[in-house]
Amino acid sequence: MGPLTGLKVVEVAGLAPAPFACMILADLGAEVLRIDRAAVGAAYVAPAGPLDRGRRTLGLDLKSPEGVEVLRSVTESADVFVEGFRPGVAERLGFGPEELLEQNPRLVYGRMTGWGQDGPLAPSAGHDINYIALSGALEPIGRAGERPHAPLNLLGDFAGGGMLLVVGILAALHERATSGRGEVVDAAMADGASLLMTFIHGMRAAGMWDGERGTNFLDGGAPFYDTYECADGRYVAVGCVEPPFYQRFLKVLGVDEESEGLDFQLDPRGWERTRTVVAARFKERSRDQWAKDFEGTDACVTPVLSPWEAHEHVHHRERRSFVEVDGLVQPAPAPRFSRSAVAEPGPIDAGGRDPLRTLLDWGIPESQANTWVADRVR
Repeated sequence: MGPLTGLKVVEVAGLAPAPFACMILADLGAEVLRIDRAAVGAAYVAPAGPLDRGRRTLGLDLKSPEGVEVLRSVTESADVFVEGFRPGVAERLGFGPEELLEQNPRLVYGRMTGWGQDGPLAPSAGHDINYIALSGALEPIGRAGERPHAPLNLLGDFAGGGMLLVVGILAALHERATSGRGEVVDAAMADGASLLMTFIHGMRAAGMWDGERGTNFLDGGAPFYDTYECADGRYVAVGCVEPPFYQRFLKVLGVDEESEGLDFQLDPRGWERTRTVVAARFKERSRDQWAKDFEGTDACVTPVLSPWEAHEHVHHRERRSFVEVDGLVQPAPAPRFSRSAVAEPGPIDAGGRDPLRTLLDWGIPESQANTWVADRVR
């Protein structure tokens, strides 16, 4: 089920961005076969979790010719291949794009790296925080007068990495429908993080992002775009940028601009005074009390929910924005489609890993599949 039904993807197991990309493809209906590296001393892989959902798996020693032979054989019938090695590693192991595209010219070969396939940093190690730092995405994040603050690993690994890889793969598949040929998708987290900053570059060009970190319109500098602590120690998020929404915000909060001596909303010189008044008012009630007061007002105030309570909110419940897979509550597949029904995701290797059945379903002759299961597939 799903708009990608019929698409076959081979994924070499990795960390964070590539698994996230393949999870999205699987959520939308693609048949994803993950190749786990079964060799002793294989690279670290994360504990099993939501990113693994919706796949079948095979365990192969990709440092052996026999393991690579199996990998290349299943890739002959694939539409997409995804790997997240440093540049040149897949080539040294025998399944680089030149080898795989020669045997399957329609293959879209997705490469997920931090720095990209070329450039002076291409062979260097790094993590999300490094990629977003060099891309200009980390420096603006944080409070005024404080050091930059890492926004989890969302900007590099997932938004600038895995999501960018999905976009690249789908674009290459669209082009293949015309040309009949596959190609290599070079998705770099540093590129993706830079791309995510496009709007902020525009804000600066328009003279709307001139100050230091934490003093601007959207970085917590403005009192109408910030978070506030409530009486119970929990928080609300305020985003009433437009003047009509801001006026509704003040009305529900019970703040009179004139009597409190507040300046015009968009005048930065009065922001700290406004923040002081607003912060004091929010400390008078609990987070959930304020959430109820602001409900339905269009004042752009919402409770700050933890990841572990978000699924309990009525909006998410009614939209079924979260699902339970193998006993674990997690985000549901997205986006949604008017005609293409997307199935609820299942756990990895639903029903247990079955190498023989998997090889047969991927077009490997039975005699060959039996031989491989006996001596090289786990």
